[in-house]
Amino acid sequence: MKVWVDPERCQGHTLCSMIAPNSFQLSDIDGSSSAVSDVVPDDQLEQVREAVRSCPEQAIILTD
Repeated sequence: MKVWVDPERCQGHTLCSMIAPNSFQLSDIDGSSSAVSDVVPDDQLEQVREAVRSCPEQAIILTD
């Protein structure tokens, strides 16, 4: 699976990094999120899925 954060939608709520801290990093400038890696390791997949469901802006895209 691959993950991507849409920078146009992300508003820096930080929920993704709280739910999946090994998969998302926050900008020091504006708090917006980006994926640590575009490929999600199997052991982090469920946390990333939860982050996708929890994002209020629906800014996280998870694909096969």
